[in-house]
Amino acid sequence: MGLTSRSLLYAMAAVAVVCVGLTLWLWPRFAGRGPRALLGRLGSIVATQLTIVAALGLAVNTNFQFYASWHELLGLYDDAPEALGKWGDGGTAGPAGDPSKGLIQASGPEGLDKVHGLPKGPPEMAGKVETVRIVGKRTRAVDPAYVYLPPQYFQPQYARQRFPVIVALSGYPGGTFLLGQHLRLPQTAAQLIRSGRMQPTVIVMLRPTIAPPRDTQCVDVPGGPQAETFFARDVPDALKSHYRVGHDPGGWGVLGYSSGGSCALQLAMRHDRTYTSAAALSPEYRVTNDPTTGNLFGDGKDRIRRRQEHDLMWRLKHLPTPQVNVLIGTSRSGEKNYPAAKAFLAAVRAPMKADAIVLDHGSHNFATWRRELPAALQWMSKSLTFPEDVVGNS
Repeated sequence: MGLTSRSLLYAMAAVAVVCVGLTLWLWPRFAGRGPRALLGRLGSIVATQLTIVAALGLAVNTNFQFYASWHELLGLYDDAPEALGKWGDGGTAGPAGDPSKGLIQASGPEGLDKVHGLPKGPPEMAGKVETVRIVGKRTRAVDPAYVYLPPQYFQPQYARQRFPVIVALSGYPGGTFLLGQHLRLPQTAAQLIRSGRMQPTVIVMLRPTIAPPRDTQCVDVPGGPQAETFFARDVPDALKSHYRVGHDPGGWGVLGYSSGGSCALQLAMRHDRTYTSAAALSPEYRVTNDPTTGNLFGDGKDRIRRRQEHDLMWRLKHLPTPQVNVLIGTSRSGEKNYPAAKAFLAAVRAPMKADAIVLDHGSHNFATWRRELPAALQWMSKSLTFPEDVVGNS
C-alpha cells in the first residue's frame, strides 16, 4: 500500500483501535508485580502508543502530502538528482532524467485527484489543471508539476497568443499537492481571472527541492544537486518548449511561501533576466545550512563567497541592484520574520522596487498565506507584461 493511500490509513487506525481494546481487556491480567506483569504492561503501552502515533502521522501526511512515497520518507534516493528510476506507462515516457524524450513529460495524477475545488467544465470555459514532470535539459533533474491553464488558453481568439507565466513554489517538505489543496492557488487564480481582477496567466506549481528528502534551497550544490540551474534555466526552457508562454522576462514571475518564498526572492534577485517579479510569503532572506540541507556551499575556497551571495541583505549592500519587482508577505504579530522583513524592505533601492502585504496578525501557516494570496496574485498580474509575441514569432 502507498504511503498516502486511504487503505493504509484506515488499516493503521483499525490496528490502533484493536490495540487500545486489547490493552483494556488484558490490563487486569498485568496487575501483578512480577516480571511478566511488568513486561505486559510496558508492552501494551508501547504497542498502543506506537499504533496511535503511526495512525496520526499517516493522517497528517495523507492530508498534507509531506512525503508522497515510502522512498521519500526513508530517504532512499541517491545524491545525484538524475538517479530517480523509471516512470511512465510501461516505460514509454522514457527514463526519468532523459531530456531526449521531451522536457515536459506525461505524469500520473500526482495527488491532483485528491485536490478539492478545481475548476470543472470545458477547458475553454473553466480552464484546466494538468500534471506533468519537468525534465532538466542541463541538470537532468525531474520535478513533478501541476500546470494551470486559464480558459483563454483554449479559446479560438487566443489560439496564437502566448501567456504570462508564474512559477509557484511550495514550502519544504511540502509539494505540489499543498499548492493545490491547502494554498488553493489554481482555485483562487481561476476566480480572479473570471472576475477580471487578474490577467489570464499560466501557473506552474512545483516543489522547491529536486533531490528529496534533501532540502536543496534552490542552490547549486558543489558536487550535488543543481537546483538553482534547474529553476532558473531548465524550467523556463522546458515550459517554453511545450506551452504557449511568453519568451520575454517581463512575462515571467515566481511566487512561493515559506522556503518557496525564499527561493522566489533568490531566483528573481539572482536571475533578473529570467524572472522580473517575485512574490514571497513568509520568506527568509538568506540561505543557511541545517540538518535538512546538508552542506549547500561546499568546502572549497569559494564557500564563503557562495554563502554571502545567497544572503539577500549582503547582496543589496555589496552588489548592483537588480531591476526586479518584489512583494513581501508578513505579519506584525505571529510571524518571527517581521523584523527581517522590515529590514529587507528598508534596504531595497532603485531600480529594484518592493511592496508589502502586512497583516496585523498571522502565523506561519496556510490560513495566513491564503489571506495574502489574492492580493499577491493581483500584484503579480500588474507586474507582469502580457506577451506581445505570438506563436510563429521568436
